[in-house]
Amino acid sequence: MSWSGFKKAVNRAGTSVMMKAGQIEKTIDREFELEERRFRTLESAANKLQKEAKGYLDSLRAMTAAQTRIAETIDAFYGESGAADGVSRYYRTAVEDLDADTVKALDGPFRATVLEPISRFCSYFPDINEAIKKRNHKLLDYDAMRSKVRKLVDKPADDAGKLPKAEADAEMAKQIYEEINDQIVKELPQLIDLRVPYLDPSFEALVKIQLRFCSEAYTRMAQVQQYLDPSTREDYAGGLLDTRVEQVLQGMRDLSITGLSA
Repeated sequence: MSWSGFKKAVNRAGTSVMMKAGQIEKTIDREFELEERRFRTLESAANKLQKEAKGYLDSLRAMTAAQTRIAETIDAFYGESGAADGVSRYYRTAVEDLDADTVKALDGPFRATVLEPISRFCSYFPDINEAIKKRNHKLLDYDAMRSKVRKLVDKPADDAGKLPKAEADAEMAKQIYEEINDQIVKELPQLIDLRVPYLDPSFEALVKIQLRFCSEAYTRMAQVQQYLDPSTREDYAGGLLDTRVEQVLQGMRDLSITGLSA
């Protein structure tokens, strides 16, 4: 920061303190305050959307990776006993293909149509916040000059030239403040109104990507289902699977090695 910038920062800090103490009147701009609140709501929602969009992609990868590990464990658990129907092997192949083909194929389109556009939208926020910060600084400068003029009017200085100079400085500060304030108040609503048409294509792409993933997952799992034991499928459809599981558990309890027999 330059020496001039440092002095301005100090002066503005002093102005803020005096405002809090009620020694300097603060300009109230209801129109700006309304638009800033609307922008803060948009900024918070967009940043959250960016975070959740990235989290969705990470979760998709994590889920299929977990499915692959489960499939590998189940295949190893069945071992040679699963060789007759090969269902554990088919399941493992299905989830590996889902991870290798579907998720990796969706990664690029998801980034291009969902994540990157949302991130690009969020990338404008630092510049907007910098403009708002500058506007607030210029308002402090203007309020400080107005206060100086008022003091010189209430208690004239020995130097008659001080008041005209202070009035000229206040008018210049007012013009600088109003220029940036008017621009922000005009353009913030435009940015907020553009959020829906900007997001629409990404929203549509997100739905299509989710539909494709769910359809692919359903298709692959349905293919595995045909290799399951027919009686298991029938028991599941008829609501008898719990009974069958309980029978198997009872058979395990009857084994002396479990230590659970009566």
